[in-house]
Amino acid sequence: MRALVEAGERVTAVSRRPPAREVVAEDRQHQADLADPATLKPALDGASAVFLLTSGDFLGSGGDLGAVMEVVRAAGVGRVVLLSSQGVGTGHLPAMLEDAVKASGVEWTMLRPSGFHSNAFQWAEPIRARREVAAPFGDMALPTVDPVDVAGAAAVTLREPGHGGKVYELTGPAPVSPREQTAAIQAASGEPVRFVELTRAEARAQMVRFRPEPVVETTLDMLGSPPEALKRVSPGAERLLGRRPHDFARWAARNAEAFQ
Repeated sequence: MRALVEAGERVTAVSRRPPAREVVAEDRQHQADLADPATLKPALDGASAVFLLTSGDFLGSGGDLGAVMEVVRAAGVGRVVLLSSQGVGTGHLPAMLEDAVKASGVEWTMLRPSGFHSNAFQWAEPIRARREVAAPFGDMALPTVDPVDVAGAAAVTLREPGHGGKVYELTGPAPVSPREQTAAIQAASGEPVRFVELTRAEARAQMVRFRPEPVVETTLDMLGSPPEALKRVSPGAERLLGRRPHDFARWAARNAEAFQ
């Protein structure tokens, strides 16, 4: 969003709950819920493009993105950019969100990011408390991506012509394993961090406490036995950004305070 505002675009931020503070000083904010598409109508007044990000709650409750797209199309929006997932391309995740957007008749662009560098925030509390990271598949390296780069790619596809009907896979510049991520956090924080490798069963027992079981199994499959497509570095982010995407070490350095 910041990239759009800095580029001179008029942006409306839409969320289910009002933010605690302004996201960007120049933005407009609107409270709405994708589960109730009619609430989106005021935010779409005069909009030329929409960035769609669905929540786990929306998906878990059987949310209908087709109904959302009907409202978007009726508002005269010319372009939709959907934040999808790399797992859709490999068949690990369903394509129903992408299908709903494609079926709407609105010009579309799909962004399929890999796992985010920021998923490492789940380790912040145990690192602060015990200087420890516990995770499965310690040496399985995947090219995670900086959310800042995903945001930059979204801004490009929302503003510039020529991206209609295209799918972009977004990854970081190199694969990185949980053990290597732990080392990068240790270097960034300046304090020791120990890595403990969990078995799949141990990881599953932890994850099912806050995620649906099918999601947990799919996630563990993708992390533990990923197809070659998930291990490859994609040129998508660099093509859109015009620069090398940020590696995990740079992300860790930027967020070192969270782990101290």
